[in-house]
Amino acid sequence: MHPAPSVIVFTVISGMGFGLLAFLGMGWPAPSGWQAFFHWGLAYALAAGGLLASTFHLGNPQRFLRAFSQWRSSWLSREAVASVAALILLAPMALSDWLGFGWPRGLGVLGAGLCLATIGTTSMIYAQIKAIPRWNNWTTPALFLTFALCGGAILSGNGAVALALSALLAAVLLAAFAIGDGAFARRAQSMGTATGLGHLGQMRVFEHPHTAPNYLMREMIYMVARKHIRPLRAIALICAALLPALLLAVLPAALWAYTLIAALHLIGAFAARWLFFAQAEHVVGLFYGQR
Repeated sequence: MHPAPSVIVFTVISGMGFGLLAFLGMGWPAPSGWQAFFHWGLAYALAAGGLLASTFHLGNPQRFLRAFSQWRSSWLSREAVASVAALILLAPMALSDWLGFGWPRGLGVLGAGLCLATIGTTSMIYAQIKAIPRWNNWTTPALFLTFALCGGAILSGNGAVALALSALLAAVLLAAFAIGDGAFARRAQSMGTATGLGHLGQMRVFEHPHTAPNYLMREMIYMVARKHIRPLRAIALICAALLPALLLAVLPAALWAYTLIAALHLIGAFAARWLFFAQAEHVVGLFYGQR
């Protein structure tokens, strides 16, 4: 699929923000004073900024409120409801940490659960699509959750947890690459299944349905050269997981170290998320003879 920049920014930045919010809500760490103001402010800026970026790929951004109305059937609507509920529920906890009220962390724990639910609903927007076999498996929610929690652990300064999550992220990335590469072939999809005429024999394209590219061809049949895949996968794996794990093990627990590690992780996260969309093969491509 065509990797829209707004969707990439939204999923990476908001995921990292909600991951940090989850750790802060649980009290890992439990900062106070201006340190709390900085931590909570960064988390809210990332989460809300990512959500704002998501409106740029809407056909009619002024109708964004309608995204909240279909929560019974739409994962996108559930994501909208869960994200706003999490941001509202965690606000008193942020105020308590900043001003030193010492309120119980019950709301924080509940808010952390809603943050994880938000990340999960975001992942299910993609994992539910059977027409894209690369996404339609367990690795999609696993990727979204591990990226968010790993980024959140790094930003919150939880060194040991971030190290473990970096190792887990490396394993999930490798699994996603391996499972995704063969997903389309395992579905045994062909032009015959795409057109519903497979019972007549082997099908081939005689003439393209359109004389010019249309929306489906622009958005659903994006092709990425194989020569670019391996370097980008290496960047994603090394920068998002392997280098952060190494640096977390050898560098001191200082602000400059966590800033460097977070920057490296973001580079890898953006590379991995670009590949997530660019390599997604939609079965509609079979109808146009481009799969």
